Amino acid sequence: MDLSDTFWLDRPVFVTGATGLLGSWLTSALVALGANVTVLVRDWVPESEFFQNGSFAKVTVIRGDLTDLELLERVINEYEITTIFHLAAQTIVGTANRGPISTFESNIRGTWCVLEAARRSPLVKQIIVASSDKAYGAHDQLPYTEDIPLKGRQPYDVSKSCADLIAQSYAHSYGSPLCVTRCGNLFGGGDLNWNRLIPGTIRSVIRGESPVIRSDGTFIRDYFYVEDATRAYIKLAEMMSGDDSIVGEAFNFSNEIQLNVLDLTNKILLLMGREDLSPTVLDQASNEIHHQYLSAEKARSMLGWQPDFSLNDGLLRTIEWYERFLETS
Repeated sequence: MDLSDTFWLDRPVFVTGATGLLGSWLTSALVALGANVTVLVRDWVPESEFFQNGSFAKVTVIRGDLTDLELLERVINEYEITTIFHLAAQTIVGTANRGPISTFESNIRGTWCVLEAARRSPLVKQIIVASSDKAYGAHDQLPYTEDIPLKGRQPYDVSKSCADLIAQSYAHSYGSPLCVTRCGNLFGGGDLNWNRLIPGTIRSVIRGESPVIRSDGTFIRDYFYVEDATRAYIKLAEMMSGDDSIVGEAFNFSNEIQLNVLDLTNKILLLMGREDLSPTVLDQASNEIHHQYLSAEKARSMLGWQPDFSLNDGLLRTIEWYERFLETS
């Protein structure tokens, strides 16, 4: 997917969640495109791809919390921010189940703080708010399309439903120049949450251990490679600057392939040549939706978007990243 050679040159951009999986890749891509990037960092995570690829030395790093409205307002105004990518969130389902308050604070309060700070600045022209397929909650009719209700029930899903609705409220009530993105399960090099299926499986295989599946293996998900997500976010921001008809809209991004956990694990074992390592199935998952996948028809028709990487391509690039990372760490 082609990106502009000039749109980002010297553009003041603010990224929340820069040390996360998508944030690390997005920040690196924006720097390469010539943007003046400012990032908000709460925790210093030296193993993050944000630090590993050297992005931290090429951007302005603000230490602080997402719920600090005064800080956010100062940053957006002092650095004359025109484009905001709000990616920061607590993203682990198990963490949300054990202690929902911190998840609600980050994902819900953090979202309205970013949007309120942006609303008070006349310079902000584009805001992209990262929601999730989890915002839809459980539905009998699949795939998810952007017009079905958001009805999360479990703590993490509720936090994404709420943040998504808050973003839509700012767009429709105050004319905030934003779009909402809903992606499937993101994967790629740089995800250091080892209890997630893909990084955990790859690390186990590299160590010669059997991969561990928390669920019963039948949960079905929509897996989406991080470099495709990065390009989708950047292209969406570019298009928002010239097409008012997409402002205020929500877009699903997906390669529209659904796989259950056991099949994906076996695919990784096959790609890594270790089919002799049988997965250990714990059957301990709780408060999770059994079957999820997205339609990306709206993004294809309105944005002309399509993924650049197949699932196998993304997995192979991810495996290569972890092999390098674990060799040197």
